[in-house]
Amino acid sequence: MPLRHLTPRDQHLFWAYGRGPTVPVPDPLVHRAVARQAAAAPHTVAAEHQGTHLTYGDLDRHSDALAARLAREGVRPGDHVGLFVRRSLPMLVGLLGILKAGAAYVPQDVGLAPPAQLGHVVRTARTRVVLTVAEHAHRVPLPDGHTLITLDEPLPYAPAPNPVITPDDGCYVLFTSGTTGRPNGVEVTHRNVANILLTEPGGLGIRPGDRVAQLLNIAFDMAAWEILGCLTHGGTLVIRGKDIAAAARTADVIIATPTVLSGIDPALCPRVHTVAVAGEPCPRPLADLWARHAAFHNCCGPTETTIVNTMRRHRPTDPLLTIGRPTPNNTVYVLDADLRPLPIGEAGEMWAGGDCVSAGYLGNAELNAERYAPDPFLGAGHRMFRTRDLGRWTPGGELEHLGRTDDQVKVRGFRVELDSVSSVLESVDGCRRAVTLRRDARTLVSFVCPADVDPDTARDAVADALPYYCVPSEVVPLAFLPETDRGKIDKQALLRMVEERVAEERVALQAVAR
Repeated sequence: MPLRHLTPRDQHLFWAYGRGPTVPVPDPLVHRAVARQAAAAPHTVAAEHQGTHLTYGDLDRHSDALAARLAREGVRPGDHVGLFVRRSLPMLVGLLGILKAGAAYVPQDVGLAPPAQLGHVVRTARTRVVLTVAEHAHRVPLPDGHTLITLDEPLPYAPAPNPVITPDDGCYVLFTSGTTGRPNGVEVTHRNVANILLTEPGGLGIRPGDRVAQLLNIAFDMAAWEILGCLTHGGTLVIRGKDIAAAARTADVIIATPTVLSGIDPALCPRVHTVAVAGEPCPRPLADLWARHAAFHNCCGPTETTIVNTMRRHRPTDPLLTIGRPTPNNTVYVLDADLRPLPIGEAGEMWAGGDCVSAGYLGNAELNAERYAPDPFLGAGHRMFRTRDLGRWTPGGELEHLGRTDDQVKVRGFRVELDSVSSVLESVDGCRRAVTLRRDARTLVSFVCPADVDPDTARDAVADALPYYCVPSEVVPLAFLPETDRGKIDKQALLRMVEERVAEERVALQAVAR
């Protein structure tokens, strides 16, 4: 009995708080949900991009023809097909055509990903067929025996094949950002994706007539939320060009990282009625700002638990900004180092269970064994995933996110949670974003945005709120915080900035000494 060490009350709350509602999923195959929308309203605009558009009927026909072509190339259920594109209408045809052929799509932004990364993806995911557009065909590293299909090459109509696909077949393979090493491919199934997109609150209430902004990199799992979340509900996808804010201004629904959202002014987005953020901790001031204008959902979940597996609608009057509770058919457990459930209110590592748990990493048995484990609480062959997020349950049953296990660092021998320092900085008047990093074993450095934040005031705020060893040696105000291609704060770029500045100061001091 894995709960016997808990009090009867905590045993009850373990399930009351940790298990999302059990609800049916209308269609466990994602592309069939899109096909239903096409059959119901073929003339509705499915997507628009830089003055051009595609109706649901057009999308259905073009993706049928592509699926037939893929079948002729030998693509079958269980296969992976590369989708190496930039944001565009052909991107959608490619994505849907791959799913109709029974394969999983493997997305990469061909304009941003370096050739070495594309080659790694081709090898790891074994994508015998890669889709792109003619403009970028020269960027695709194609081994012998592989096939390249350009999506802007017209295909005669042919009915889509009708392969036998199960909910446990792959929907997409996403490669994690690789900040701790080589990117790892994560296989995500139709069951995983349909469970978050076709139930609420993951469906975000999207309905026909809603315009959903497509702002994010296709290689990032939140882009699947934008794209498939829109198309499975009959909305219109507003695919951005270079101007993120321009797409957001005409949208009803925005899905973004906090970093991307912080560059958008809600006062200029009168249509927006629903916003969801995930991917990194959300500053409380940003959440409060948007929650005054729209239904604002703060969410959490790594790629391996299918976009997000906890959500919470936040209101400015809420005492805490939490990540809420598990989404339908999912569970969250707060466990100690021995994988035992902790009492309500105690901090531990969050493990995710239920239908969100992805199929695992491609070709990496060692990492699968480290991060996935049999679920002793659900049993019956279920697995759970180690998120490496720290959290605790509030007395009212909300999950409070306490940072990442890899954001807990030792400074002067003391354990410091970097996100706690950043949260204090973000409470300083005028500070929109903050990030804190460990520079070495003795010092922290913080970066705040915008550039007119007073660094002494910010540093004093940390000194007043946290122990002395949490106070950064330096607070650096910046007009903008650098971003990764996935719309998150680029911590490595910030550390390089500090090291470059230290090197310049050293050179200057040496020059003076001479």
